[in-house]
Amino acid sequence: MKRNILILILSAVSLVSFADTPAETKTLADSAYARADYETAVKLYSQLTEQGLTTDVCYNLGCAYYRLDDIAHSVLWFERALKLSPSDKEVLFNLELARTKTIDKIIPQHEFILFTYFHQLTNWFSLRTWTVIALLSFVLMLVCLLVFWASGSVNVRKLTFSSAAILLLVTIMSNICAFQQRDFKQTHTSAIITQPAVTVKSTPSDSGNDLFVLHEGSKVEIRDSSLKEWCEVSIADGKVGWIPKKSFDLI
Repeated sequence: MKRNILILILSAVSLVSFADTPAETKTLADSAYARADYETAVKLYSQLTEQGLTTDVCYNLGCAYYRLDDIAHSVLWFERALKLSPSDKEVLFNLELARTKTIDKIIPQHEFILFTYFHQLTNWFSLRTWTVIALLSFVLMLVCLLVFWASGSVNVRKLTFSSAAILLLVTIMSNICAFQQRDFKQTHTSAIITQPAVTVKSTPSDSGNDLFVLHEGSKVEIRDSSLKEWCEVSIADGKVGWIPKKSFDLI
């Protein structure tokens, strides 16, 4: 009798565990969002993030927080979605939309135009796409070289040599863009201010001089995080200072 009861209990537990799958949680979260129950949607999407971040879930969390008028966390999750998929135009559009509701309007320092073009090129495709392009261009380059050495026609040799040179450049550039995206995804040195306001100090101490104030939703770059409670950060216009670690979340 006791054995049968134990079997029934274990069966019930297994059924509950099976029913609570990520796919079902995602369905429930989507349903909650569709009926404008954004608080429930945030809780369910947050459960999914504990099993790993995906662009879709991060994007949905950003939308749900935006509907709740929690702009700081909306920007944070849109930034995380963009980190996973830098070429996603929908994520970028909604991130820029959320940024328009932040208090601080930080004007970035002027960037050398070639760096700007390089960043745009890097984000043109996803990491997977750049990897595929690099492999295909490398294989095609080898084919062109084989034809070059095997052919006796001058025109064919000229064409295949030129093609191989172009494909070599494509291979190199694709690898550079792929490595750049990989490093961007694996590096966590950017953060979003999540407190309503934080005073940036000249030193890692409450007694330090007040430099300026940052409000929720502002993006900072971590320069020094070696201290227990303080971080040295910089913002896009070049200003530098110290803020408490509890005032931000890493992207």
